[in-house]
Amino acid sequence: MGLHIGSTAPDFEQDSTEGRIRFHEWAGDKWVVLFSHPADYTPVCTTELGLVARLKDKFAQRNAKVIALSVDPVDSHLGWVKDIEDTQGVKMNYPILADGDQKVSKLYDMVHPECDPKITVRSVYFIDPKKKIRATFTYPPSAGRNFDEVLRVLDSLQLTDNHSVATPGNWKDGDDVVIVPSLKDPEVMKQKFPKGWKELRPYLRMTPQPNK
Repeated sequence: MGLHIGSTAPDFEQDSTEGRIRFHEWAGDKWVVLFSHPADYTPVCTTELGLVARLKDKFAQRNAKVIALSVDPVDSHLGWVKDIEDTQGVKMNYPILADGDQKVSKLYDMVHPECDPKITVRSVYFIDPKKKIRATFTYPPSAGRNFDEVLRVLDSLQLTDNHSVATPGNWKDGDDVVIVPSLKDPEVMKQKFPKGWKELRPYLRMTPQPNK
């Protein structure tokens, strides 16, 4: 049985560039973005890891921690970190799991044998403070990820957890949102959405983002 949205994120214990990590304990009460890389000393990964280091404060503003994974040992990771810092002009500020035995990769279905049994694909898991998987996506090893999209998904998850809304296609923080169809009581809607709403169809009602 694979992991799906709503599954409990498996706990694990594994070495990393910041020491031994007990995952659920390390996560604490934060959101977590766990993302995998095909291998050390690969060019696309080097740019991604540097980018995430620059974005760490933006994740922290969203009560989120980031953690990477690659199927190589810690000593390899540490050498690679020097390259990342030198070529990307950043200081690495989050851990990279050393998953040489593929324990974590297999738990999270990050190895796709039809692609390559020796490396991990570019998976991303969004894990909430209750340790539930809330969203995932997977890219092939050759395609670098858009981490603005990672932040956008995190914003959407947190917004929709706290308000009776969903986010429309191409939504960005600050745009209008959709009132969930299950909410029908006009008085409740007036309380929740004092700025009003526009009813395009009975099931499609747009309102300004309620936390702005």
